[in-house]
Amino acid sequence: QDQFVESGGGEVQTGGSLRLSCTVPGNVFDSAAWAWFRQSPGQQRELVAKILSTGATSYPDSVKGRFIMSRDNGRQTLHLQMNSLKPEDTAVYFCNTPRGLGPWGQGTQVTVFS
Repeated sequence: QDQFVESGGGEVQTGGSLRLSCTVPGNVFDSAAWAWFRQSPGQQRELVAKILSTGATSYPDSVKGRFIMSRDNGRQTLHLQMNSLKPEDTAVYFCNTPRGLGPWGQGTQVTVFS
């Protein structure tokens, strides 16, 4: 595996929840910071969550209080718990380093309908 592999997307009604997962390539998982991004058609890719090697997390105001990012160092896996989903959360979700320096995966589609 030489790229990020995202999974867990789907279609959900407004107010629903989804849990995304991402397996991370390479051998620097434990010591690195990671992030989740999203991109909707015609829009720039947007960072929606970041986690440091310490486990500290940060979020933009658009998702703060609704999204929770976590990391499983033993499995080199990232998770994004998304609650109280809104139609504007509809996008393809990706994981990468906070600066987007790794090889981008295919992403996972999240669709929120009203």
